[in-house]
Amino acid sequence: MKQEVADYVAKCPTCRHVKAEHQRPVGLLQPSKIPEWKWDSVFMDFVVGLPPTQRKNNVIWVIMDQFTKTAHFIAMRNTWTLYQLARAYLDEIVLLHGVLSFIVLDQDTRF
Repeated sequence: MKQEVADYVAKCPTCRHVKAEHQRPVGLLQPSKIPEWKWDSVFMDFVVGLPPTQRKNNVIWVIMDQFTKTAHFIAMRNTWTLYQLARAYLDEIVLLHGVLSFIVLDQDTRF
């Protein structure tokens, strides 16, 4: 009988859509503030799992402006230290756009 119920629930479209999730409820979503000027607020993320280049870079660090949707792409290695990331950030972003007031990023272990 247990197998029959499992088969029925697996085939029923309504059962699949309203199936209760067995996870703790997540916190409230917080909308990000609307930027007032270009390069005032940015999104950051890493594109990983790429084949190594001639310089042994295998990760791309994407830093995108929230207002204009323009982006900087920084090639790096997945072994870079936090100091190397900070140096690249200062050389590529702060040098061109100044100090940013708001940064949105995933919860990567590097930060």
